[in-house]
Amino acid sequence: MKEKRWKTWWERERGTCLKALLLACLPVIACLVYCAARGQGIGEIYLPASERNDELIYYKQVEAILRYGYPQGYFGFNESHALKLSFAAWSPLLMLPWVLWGLLFGWNLMSPVLCNIFLLTAAMFLFGLLAKPDWKQLGITAFLFFLFLPFSWYMLCGMPETVCFSLLIVFYGAAAGFLRKKSGAFLGVMFALAALLTMMRPYLFLFLLLPAYFWIFGVNGGKKEISGGASRNPAAERGFCRSAAARWKPVLGTIVIFGATFGAYAWISHFLAAEYFRPLFDMHWLTAFFERGLAGGIRNFFGTLYYSGLEFLRYMRQGMESGLAAGSIFCCYIVALLVLLCQSLRDLGSRRRLKAEGEEPGELAGKLVLEAHLSLSFAAMLGAVLLMCNFHDGCKHLLGFLVVGILVIAGMRTQYFKKAVLVGVVFAWFFFYHGAGFEAYEPDFWNEETARRLELFSEAVEKEMVVTGDFVPNYDNTVIWVLADELPQGMVYTGWQYLYSLPAGFGISCCGGDYVTEHFETLRSRYLCVVPGGPIEERCLQTGYEKIAGNEYAVLYRRY
Repeated sequence: MKEKRWKTWWERERGTCLKALLLACLPVIACLVYCAARGQGIGEIYLPASERNDELIYYKQVEAILRYGYPQGYFGFNESHALKLSFAAWSPLLMLPWVLWGLLFGWNLMSPVLCNIFLLTAAMFLFGLLAKPDWKQLGITAFLFFLFLPFSWYMLCGMPETVCFSLLIVFYGAAAGFLRKKSGAFLGVMFALAALLTMMRPYLFLFLLLPAYFWIFGVNGGKKEISGGASRNPAAERGFCRSAAARWKPVLGTIVIFGATFGAYAWISHFLAAEYFRPLFDMHWLTAFFERGLAGGIRNFFGTLYYSGLEFLRYMRQGMESGLAAGSIFCCYIVALLVLLCQSLRDLGSRRRLKAEGEEPGELAGKLVLEAHLSLSFAAMLGAVLLMCNFHDGCKHLLGFLVVGILVIAGMRTQYFKKAVLVGVVFAWFFFYHGAGFEAYEPDFWNEETARRLELFSEAVEKEMVVTGDFVPNYDNTVIWVLADELPQGMVYTGWQYLYSLPAGFGISCCGGDYVTEHFETLRSRYLCVVPGGPIEERCLQTGYEKIAGNEYAVLYRRY
């Protein structure tokens, strides 16, 4: 009997499985092609060759978790540290998939890259099984996937953005599954993934709104509602077609889920996150209401939007003229937003016309909810970037929305592929054809000189540095990384890449040069990594600090 069920399932779903496998191949093929275009292989990716210092912080935290359970020294900024344990400014949940990967396969400089590729591969496979795209939709997805260069770039670096991308892809697969089957299991998966995403990146709470809408209002898939909350049609109940009287339980349940999610995020942010150089989000637009009153707050709100909007347009112009990475992402984001808005309005008109003719909108109702929700999420996130984020860092937070935008655009009804071609042309222009676009996403490959210097640095560090202390975390196991120092030729950044050589468990506190200069006599961390030949190194020598390792880019001292 069991074999018969499996055979029946396979005969029914083998086409879906084939499409899911093809989708799963996209990340691997994209990475192989991306590297081959530079004459390299995936195995040649080398994190210490990168210029993105966030990768170091994430990598060393995971390494410490795998060795000790949590870092034995403090990760932070200007010697700040979390109230509990010793993590940096961002949610440690972002690193959870990497920790699991490290437990299974070990942890080395290639581990984040391999884990990222696996995560996106698994996510695309699950999306194929859950969403069941047709061949046309699969082709559009593949077309846009290869042209959206950040997909490949983030897989091939040590940044955890791929974790969010992957969870969002599975989230939309579950949404498509819910629209097809109206099953509470899919709704539960959506709530769980959206809650986890919110605890990783708080602005992703926007995706909690979609399962909440489905649960409270339902989707009219062709079944008629029964008033009074009691349905005489079991299919209507399975379809989550709720009357007003039946909505109070989902409303209460949604409030509980939202409260638990935001409570968990607040706890993580308060206890497990170190204070950053500056607030991660600029909330002056909100505090102005308390400082200046209602009228002053409103003026400040719209003034902030106006001047931020001008700056946003300036970034977009630079993206079109010179290939500025942030401006290019903004341009792609606006185009995707306009496509989603236009399709939402078009489907809303079609839905009204069908209802006026006495017909049920059927599948169109569900697609309209997905498109309208994502349109509003795009607009809300754009407003948040204008109000709270600096544009240089804020652009990367838009990428997750673009990822799911690709999936929704690929699922739109189309005859001549106008929407997909428009978005694809925009991607191709900014990420490939444009002069600076392709170079902005250059992978970091192994080079002999960096590897040699890191090896020499590691040999010296291993002899001199050992995790110590009966009570951990502590500052004895913490290295101050002086971000930059002023030399005659100008501001020079410390070669932080050589801190990959630190023994597992050590914490890294990224400190501004002005902080170190001002608090030099009262610094708490035991070790100090500085710019060679700078004023801070001169003070280290005058004070008699012990040199542990050094080269022309970074020098590591022991203070006591």
